[in-house]
Amino acid sequence: MTIVRKLLEAKGVATNFSVDAAQSVLEAIKVMAEARIGAVLVTDSGKIVGIFTERDYLFKGELEGRTAKDTQIKDVMTPRMITVSKDTTVEQCMGLMDQYKIRHLPVVDNDQLVGLVSMRDVMSAALESKESEIRGLENYIMGSGFQS
Repeated sequence: MTIVRKLLEAKGVATNFSVDAAQSVLEAIKVMAEARIGAVLVTDSGKIVGIFTERDYLFKGELEGRTAKDTQIKDVMTPRMITVSKDTTVEQCMGLMDQYKIRHLPVVDNDQLVGLVSMRDVMSAALESKESEIRGLENYIMGSGFQS
């Protein structure tokens, strides 16, 4: 069973991109586009106060008549974040992502942000685990002399 700690280790030294709550949506979008990521953490006086995602921009921005240039992140961010720990399993992450319809989970350890896992990270780990399980079962069946 893969845990978040292994996902973070596999990512290596990853940058946790963030923007200040008073910055414009346009500035956040530029950060996201340059880094080719779908979410940034939102800070206020150095403290994480929320997350801003592509979906926030889509649903709370243009559709409500706001312009990216004139809207502050704090007005469209998601303030309530669902977080996980390093010991959370990939399966638990998948369950949280499905339950809350989210694609990013901040990883917190001793009240400190230590990383961010995306649906892509979680799905890749889950697929790798399932492929390994299938190979193990195939090897077991072939080694047992079972013929279909």
